[in-house]
Amino acid sequence: MATNLKKTAVLCLLGVSALATSAQAGGWSRGEADTDILYEDGQYVMRGGATLVVPHRQFATINGADATDDAFSQKYWIPSMAFKFQATENFGCALTYTQPFGADADYGTQAQAASPTRTRHKDFITNEYGATCDVSMQAGKGRLHFLGGVFMQDFSYTANSIAGTLNLEDDSAFGYRFGVGYDIPEYALRAQLMYRSAVEHEADEGTMDWNPAVRPGWGLRDAFGSGTLPQSVKLSLQSGVAPGWMVYGSAKWTDWSVMDSLDYSLGTPAPGVYSAQHDVYNWQDGWTLQAGVAHAFSEKFAGTVNVTWDKGVDTGADIYSDTWTIGAGVSVKHGPGELRFGGAVSYLTEGSQSTATGATYNATADGDWAYAISGSYRITF
Repeated sequence: MATNLKKTAVLCLLGVSALATSAQAGGWSRGEADTDILYEDGQYVMRGGATLVVPHRQFATINGADATDDAFSQKYWIPSMAFKFQATENFGCALTYTQPFGADADYGTQAQAASPTRTRHKDFITNEYGATCDVSMQAGKGRLHFLGGVFMQDFSYTANSIAGTLNLEDDSAFGYRFGVGYDIPEYALRAQLMYRSAVEHEADEGTMDWNPAVRPGWGLRDAFGSGTLPQSVKLSLQSGVAPGWMVYGSAKWTDWSVMDSLDYSLGTPAPGVYSAQHDVYNWQDGWTLQAGVAHAFSEKFAGTVNVTWDKGVDTGADIYSDTWTIGAGVSVKHGPGELRFGGAVSYLTEGSQSTATGATYNATADGDWAYAISGSYRITF
């Protein structure tokens, strides 16, 4: 009986450590594919959930004057779905869905007036549909895992300015992930190193709906765009340290330096003639470090707290500064499955942008806050 209770508590800890409790990820990062489901017991395992993030980033000054605009960052949801099928003791696969990257901003009248293009709104979103398999074997007291798979990622971008509304879309681009892991569930021990490839997007069926006040008679024209979303490497570690207690941490590197710019071309009235445009970012690589502790209070209830640091990726063309996050979550075995829910608070450090380093106007931001809540439910059968 004691052994069963110990194993149940360990599994509860393993579940609660996977809670998505970061309120503000580095750069444009949002969700991660739930490949951790491959480590969980059961021939069939399903988990679905979502995270609501409410960032509050606003300018403190614009071109040297005190800013009066409201926060330009908009709230967003991060969905996550995963289904695992364990074909044999040594082979299993998981189908996953999430939104790995995205951004959404509405700019006030003061920021619009400062922008040469009078930009009012910008947003983009990606959807990732993945399949990842795990080949494992006994190694000492635990199991050695070799993970690998592919994913399809789409891309949708919208920008509204005085010139009109630009839409760029890429229905499908492909990438891959692979990694290696080792776990001993009895001791809540797991180590994993996972690589996710970069994705090249070619939006070759976009449109530009020109403002007739700016370009009379132009109307709807073709637009084309391209850009790269980054590769990343993540090392995750966790281990039991006392009965019912576990510590965990991770370090993730993201190749945001590939984000020099989003390049696109806008059709003109002369067939086959296009004007080249660039959204400049000039980002640097990002690092995300997390450390936390989890405790199983009983065989059905566990909790966790963690702290996360994201290194700012901007170099002055925009404001994506360092972020500190404190998160907490609980795991409750309820009904036929397990319910997880959590929350987080992030502090966004101050930053600035300048025309001398690629920005369209000068601006600063004081320290701001972001908030998140998340929930998921898992069924094993």
